[in-house]
This record gives sequence, structure tokens and C-alpha cells, in this order.
Amino acid sequence: MFGALAKKLFGSVNDRRIKGYQARVKRINALEPDVAKLSDDQLRQRTEEFRARLAKGETLNDILEEAFAVVREASKRVLGQRHYDVQLIGGMVLHDGAIAEMKTGEGKTLVATLAAYLNALPGEGAHVVTVNDYLARRDATWMGRLYNFLGLSVGIIVHGLDDDERRAAYACDITYGTNNEFGFDYLRDNMKYEIAQMVQRGHAFAIVDEVDSILIDEARTPLIISGPLEDRSELYNTIDRLIPQLSKEHYEVDEKQRSVALTEEGNERIEELLRESGLMPEGSLYDPVNATLVHHVNQALRAHTLFTRDKDYIVRDGEVVIIDEFTGRMMPGRRYSEGLHQALEAREGVPVQPENQTLASITFQNYFRLYHKLSGMTGTAGTEADEFLDIYNLQVVEIPTNLPVKRIDEDDAVYRTEREKFQAIAAEIAEAQERGQPVLVGTTSIEKSELLAKFLASQGLQQMDFSNPRVLDTLFECARTGRPSRQFAVLNARFHEQEAFIVAQAGVPGAITIATNMAGRGTDIQLGGNADMRIAYELGDMPEGPERAAREAEIRAEVERLRQVALEAGGLYVIGTERHESRRIDNQLRGRSGRQGDPGRSRFFLSLQDDLMRIFGSERMDGMLQRLGLKEGEAIFHPWINKAIAKAQAKVEARNYDIRKNILKYDNVMNDQRKVVFEQRREFMAADSVRETIDSMRHDTVDDIVARNIPPNAYPEQWNVEALHEAALRYLNLDLPVAEWAREEGIADEEIRERLRRAADEAYAARVERNSPELMAYIEKQVLLQTLDHLWRDHLVTLDHLRQVIGWRGLAQRDPLNEYKAEAFQLFDQLIANLREQVTAQLMRVEVMFEAPPEPSLPPMQAHHIDPLTGEDEVSANQDFITAGYLPPQQPQAATGEPDPGDPSTWGRVGRNAPCPCGSGKKFKHCHGQLT
Repeated sequence: MFGALAKKLFGSVNDRRIKGYQARVKRINALEPDVAKLSDDQLRQRTEEFRARLAKGETLNDILEEAFAVVREASKRVLGQRHYDVQLIGGMVLHDGAIAEMKTGEGKTLVATLAAYLNALPGEGAHVVTVNDYLARRDATWMGRLYNFLGLSVGIIVHGLDDDERRAAYACDITYGTNNEFGFDYLRDNMKYEIAQMVQRGHAFAIVDEVDSILIDEARTPLIISGPLEDRSELYNTIDRLIPQLSKEHYEVDEKQRSVALTEEGNERIEELLRESGLMPEGSLYDPVNATLVHHVNQALRAHTLFTRDKDYIVRDGEVVIIDEFTGRMMPGRRYSEGLHQALEAREGVPVQPENQTLASITFQNYFRLYHKLSGMTGTAGTEADEFLDIYNLQVVEIPTNLPVKRIDEDDAVYRTEREKFQAIAAEIAEAQERGQPVLVGTTSIEKSELLAKFLASQGLQQMDFSNPRVLDTLFECARTGRPSRQFAVLNARFHEQEAFIVAQAGVPGAITIATNMAGRGTDIQLGGNADMRIAYELGDMPEGPERAAREAEIRAEVERLRQVALEAGGLYVIGTERHESRRIDNQLRGRSGRQGDPGRSRFFLSLQDDLMRIFGSERMDGMLQRLGLKEGEAIFHPWINKAIAKAQAKVEARNYDIRKNILKYDNVMNDQRKVVFEQRREFMAADSVRETIDSMRHDTVDDIVARNIPPNAYPEQWNVEALHEAALRYLNLDLPVAEWAREEGIADEEIRERLRRAADEAYAARVERNSPELMAYIEKQVLLQTLDHLWRDHLVTLDHLRQVIGWRGLAQRDPLNEYKAEAFQLFDQLIANLREQVTAQLMRVEVMFEAPPEPSLPPMQAHHIDPLTGEDEVSANQDFITAGYLPPQQPQAATGEPDPGDPSTWGRVGRNAPCPCGSGKKFKHCHGQLT
């Protein structure tokens, strides 16, 4: 009660913070008249003046108001857009290293220019992170005009660039790119063998666009660079054939925890089946020798019981493609780990791809925490504020809208069955269409969107066929004449290529759009439609001139008229077909309506058969509705229902956060070791010589072998002389008279240690002299780096296996996390010891031939790279596969001009999503560019 009273009297923490920014906004506005008088050259010179002042000791906060005023003026001249006061506040929030929560349509792209410009002035580089290549290119090109006007350079990091292009982009003052590309460049940099080969130059400041999507949704899985292991496809296929022979009493499924376990009867049955198939000739399933079989059986059981085709994944072009549960988009290239994806492939009867070994990995949490200052912006972050603060130390600041929000958010309508719900939705759509109101219908999966599409089709509506190039003509014609269209568009992972166009035209009066998810689309729904897209669609390649200008003016006038029609009809009507587990996703859907002060309306239609309602307490609610006498086709509307559902969603969010937090705790153990290894690698690469390190390793190796074979305070007759001699031969390549030394009177372990060190040092010095000191310095560094990399990869595999089984320690009343930390530390100590021994053993045997040593090459590798907006994923740049030997090197374009469909050498560089030049009609990546 007192908290509510204090909030009413003094405002919330967010209100007080916004109020603090208002004073600076007034000072920025006061500078506007003077800045407006500057010429273009004078305005551009302010950048160098700011840099000079920073060099003399001023801080970024000291020049913030002047810098923001300069950026605002430059934007007016270059882009024709003036930053609103609330956008200035957003820029200050980003500069302060916080998250600016701004509603859809408030101009976040323009807000980023303020903080990016200011933080680029020190010359350490500012990164603007987007969710896909399209937005990175669009924003860098669009806002790059502003930065270039002010004398700053702009780079773009997108898929398909080579190292030189990446290095040049990172060297720019401001660099736009995707979260995946930034992360993978960091991993690849730490697999290089020379500092000059690295592309990134540090992590000073970053602005993360759609920060909730990247730092929450995408952070569920790490970035992984992996290499192939041996083919075990037959084992997956054999075990897959056994699972259908189990009945429901053989296993227990927990939908809430997304887990399945064999019952005692199920264990006996699967053992029987494994023996019959010859996979387990003897013993029990849980004997140590059968641990691999247990793993494969569990994954096959999960594939059959917990995963549903067209909901969790689809099968396309003979591949199992994951469907993201948050965005509903396909994600080719992302694969479930630990053999689960192979189990799904076996279930669907498609070729089982080999498993991969992790070569390098990092979570987004740990990558973005590398930045000295991190900030972000999105339309929906408040529900995840605790996670942002705990994991990233980022506070969420809600920025007021430039114009008041007029959208009406109505109470949820709850029906007993899904059929009744869909009937109500169809009726609601029909009513909205009659009055010319555009409708956006949000679903949670492809399966639900197609189910709704079938239902609407049964009501007399027709689904748009986007393979027909003139499909939109009917929609525009209906809009012009005022007759409602009887067509609707489906926007989901199956139609992602038309995504931007569908979204752009979803505001046309009477338009009906069914969307799997509306997060981070990069295109606003504008009432009346998007004039620029209309012009591109209708005018196509019409040459510039009076005729085109007149036609463009007609289209813009028509779009404005349609906008007025949509406004009079009530603006965009958002209909949710069910609640998502995350309130944030629901808010993203609602936020599509009511942009920039437009009117709008939203409502969610629910049924007790929805997943969220069914799993989280629908039985009690069903009984309550029956007692209330709810008849078929009737719905219940009440704020209490909304509150109850919001509480259920909050519980699910808290549970998911706990899961992510627990995963991060384990990854932090690996991350501490990763930072040590990567930092050590960097020091080795930067050093002119690693001779001192090599000498130290050799001496430590001597100490180790002496300590292993000569117990403390032991007499010589208690020494393991034979093992000591063998160790000296194995690690030092020295055949020494250790047995004779042990027979000397008064000999001690210290004397043995000194003789071994002296002999090893002399032998190595002679080897260096014989093989050339310059070449040996080069070889030392390469042997050290390559041995470290090899051991680090093996260490990652061991930690993965340890993490999978460490949970069983809880049954012995021991904390699995503490056990994992202790064992991981011991494994890391062993890695260091192995590094010393292997490097020493190799260098004590190396002989240099009279030719330049070959350049070290990276192992065959594949980057798991996701595009969360479109779902398209190139997996990794073609060049990675060329290096790995999976694809032939691309040939330059033939000088004669036109490519020959029958001669791939004349095709030049072909985009992976471009039509194959052979004329097959398939995309290049599914034809001649297919990775085999």
C-alpha cells in the first residue's frame, strides 16, 4: 500500500529517470537554433572538434548535448527526419548502457544514430547489432548517409564476406552486423594463428536492436563451430525402428518439463528389443559399456513422443528443419544437439547427417558481456527486466511514446473448445472486413496458422497464392472500389520470402493477414499500405521521367486515401488466437496496432484446449465454466481471466528463466576457462618469440616426470628408475643413464632434476642452432598454438559429456554444479599438463627441412548460423566449406559475358539462394551448390 502511495506521489523509478533526462533534452533543444546556422562543412567539422576535446580529457557525457544537437541537425538535412524529444531520451538511455523500450513505430533505427555517433568518437568502434543481414544492410545504408555526412566511416558485417572485407568493416567508426556474425567472428578470431589474421579489434560499445529477441530468445542456444565425426546413421535408424514397438505403459511423458522416461516395464522391453536386434548381445542396458545405447534410446524416445511435425519442425527437401517456437520461422542450419536431430531424421526417414564435434562455442550471454558498454532497444523488454539486470546488468527504461497510444486492448474471450474459438474469430474477421478494418491474426505455430486458414477457407474466404505474380492486384482493386476482398494472406515459415511485402500491405482496408509471429519483422504495418512497396511492385522497371513521377504521385495519394478509410474503420485490429507462454510475445503482437498515435484494437481469443490453458490448469477452469452454465458458442469475458492467465505466463517465464540461468551457470565455468585459453593464445600470437614459454614448459615437464617417479624423501632404491628413463625418452627424446645416476652415493631427487634440465636445455639449444633460430622461433609458436587448439577441442568434448551426466550426482545429495566446477577445474589442470608435455615432446624431436614450413590450416568446420527473422540460414559462408574441402573453389566469371548453363566454370560466384544457373528451377544451394 505504501509503495503504491509513494509511486503516486513521487512517480515510479522509471518516471524519475525520464524526468532526469528531460533537463538535458531542454538544453539540446536550446542549441538547435545555433547549430542550424552552421554550414554543412562547419557541421561536419564538429566531429573533429569533439574528438580533439576528448583527447584533451573531456568525457562523452561532457559533449553529449552538443553531439546530439549536431546529429539531429544532420538528420534533418540528410534524411529529412528530425529526432523527437522522446527519441533524444532514447539515445541517452542507450549511451548510459541500458535498454530503451520503445513502442513499435517510434523510430528506434533513428534513435540508435545518437548513441552510435557519440560512442564512435573515441575511435574504438561502435557496433550496432541487428537480427538479420537484411536489416544490417538496410540500416547501415540508410543511416550511413548521416554518419558519412558527419565524417564517420560505416562498415557492414553480413554473411559471405572474406576476412579482408570483415577486417575493413570492423576498422570503421561504426559497424552494423548480425548477432551471429559478430559472435562467429570472435570465435574464428580465436582459432587464427597470427594477430594480423584476426578481424575484430575489440568490444567497446554495442547497441543491440530487438534486444529481447537476441539476448533472451536466441540466447537459449550457443553459437557453435563444429567439425564432422564418424557416420553412425545406421545405429540411429536401427534404434528408431524399435521405438514404435513400445506402448504407452512403457514410458512416462511430462509435457511441462518436456521430458520422457522409460518405466521399469519399458526398460525390460527395450532391452529385449535391443538383444533381438543384435545391438546389445549381453548385460543390462545400464551397464557402463552400454552408456551410448542408453543415450541413443533416450533421444529416439524424445523424438517420437515430444516432437511434432509441422509444429516443432518440418521436412523440406529431404531435411528436418527446426521451427523456432518463438518466431514460428524455419531455421535451416540450426540442429538439435546431442544426437536429437539425427533421431528426428531417422524418424522421418530422411538421410541421417553425421554428428559434429564442437571446435569452439560461446553463448550470446558471454559474448555480449565482453563489451565494455552494452545497450539495447526493443518494443517489449519489461517482462524480462529481471533477467536483463541479473545476466547482463542492463536496466530497462520505458520511453514515453511521441503521441498517446489510442489502441484499445480488450479482455480475452475464453471459449470451451477450439472449434468454438475459431468460429468466433471467423465471425469477428467478417465483421471487421465489412467495415473496411484491416485485421492481423496472430498464431503460435505453423500448424495453428494452417488450421485457421483451412477454417477460413471453409467460410468462403480464399487464401492468397503468392506464386501468382498478380495476386495482389485483386486486393488493391477491392481497396480502391471499397468492396471487401475475399482473400487472406498467410505469413509463416513456409512463405518467408514474401514476408516483407505481406507485412507492408497488412494495413490496407479489409486486408486479412495471418501471421505466425510478429517479432522483429523489420517492417511496420502502415495503415493504407506501404507506398514505397506499392511503387516498386506496380511500376517495376519503369524509367524515371514525368510519367513515372505522375504515377508515383497517384499511388501515394491513393495510399493516403486508403489510410483515411482504415482510420475511420478503427485502425488495425489485432486478433490473437491463443496466449503464448511468454507475455512479451503477446505484447509484440499487440504492439503492431496503434503505431504513432493511430487508433487500433486488440483481443485474444482462447479456448480450454489451447496448449497453455490445457497444461496449466484448464480442468479447474472448465469445471468453473460449466457451473456458470456457459453454453456452446458463448465466451466468458472478465479482467480476472486476464490476470489469471498473466500469472500462469509469469510462472512459465520464471521457470524458463531459471532453466536459462542454470545453463548459464554451467557455461560460466567453461567461459572462465575459455577466456584464459583465448587470452593466452592472443599473447602467444602477439609475442615475437615464445622461447621463454617453451623453456618454462620443458622445465615443468622435467619437474613432473621426476615428481611422478621419485617419491618425496624416498631412498634411491625406492625410485622408479625404469619409468623415469622411459619418461625422459618419451618427453625429452633423451636416452640418459638414469639407472647409473641412481646408484651414485648421496644422490637426491634435486640433483636428478638438475641433470635432466641441463641435459634437456643443452639438447634443445643444439637443435635450435642446427635448425636455424629464426625457423625454430616460428615453429615453436605454431606447435604451441596448434597443440593448444587440439587439446582445447578435446577438452570441450569432455566437458560436454561431463555436463550430460553430472546431474546424477544429485541423487547422492551432492550439488551437481559444484561437482561440475570441481571436475572441470581438474580437467583444465590436466589440459595444461598435457600441453606442456606434448609441446615439449614435439619440439625435442623437430627437424626442419630446407623449405618453408606449410601454413597451419583450420580443421573442416561448420558454423551453426541462424537468421531469426527470415529463417534462412546459410550455415556458414561458402568459403568455409571451400577451405574445408567440401566445395570446389569458385571460379571467376568468364570474360566472354553470359554464363553457360552447362559449364559451371562460367557461372562465377552464385548466391546460395539465387536460382541455379543450370536452369533446373531450384535454388543454387539445393542444386549444384548443395553441400555434400
